[in-house]
Parts: sequence; structure tokens; C-alpha cells
Amino acid sequence: MMAKASARHILVKDEAFCKELIDKIKNGEDFEKLAKEHSKCPSGRNGGDLGEFGPGQMVPEFDTVVFNEEVGIAHGPVKTNFGFHIVEITSRS
Repeated sequence: MMAKASARHILVKDEAFCKELIDKIKNGEDFEKLAKEHSKCPSGRNGGDLGEFGPGQMVPEFDTVVFNEEVGIAHGPVKTNFGFHIVEITSRS
């Protein structure tokens, strides 16, 4: 059966700012709140929630993180053509 995952992310244009936001999350700031305030992706309105998806539905750089890294922590900066992402895998099966 195909793997499925759900994740949320924050997309920003600047790598330094991305790192700054990751530090804030690691220090306990609310991911959802930061996504609403700073994400350049329409998903920011929903706290960065991307819902559930399978491999190949997102850009490869994103997939690599979502299907291989630890669930429940902020990963990044993940660079794509869109900018720099902070990715948090919320579930994976």
C-alpha cells in the first residue's frame, strides 16, 4: 500500500528568516500562529495545513523530508522553487 502523510508548512522567501522562524518554533512558539502571520502559501490561512497526500504529490525536496524525517518536529530550511519551507510532518502511515 502507498504511504500517506499529512504535514503543515510555512513558506518564506528568505533562508535567514526561515531559520529564525525554526528557532522560534523550537523555543515553543505556535507553528499555526507563525504560519498565519508569515507564510506566503495560501495554506497559511489554515495554519499551514496541507492535509493528507501521497509520494509524488508534492515537489521532490518536500517529499524527501515528509516521507523520511522524524514526525512532529520542525524541519528546514527546505529549499524549493517556491522559496524556503519549514516542514512539520503531522502524521505518516
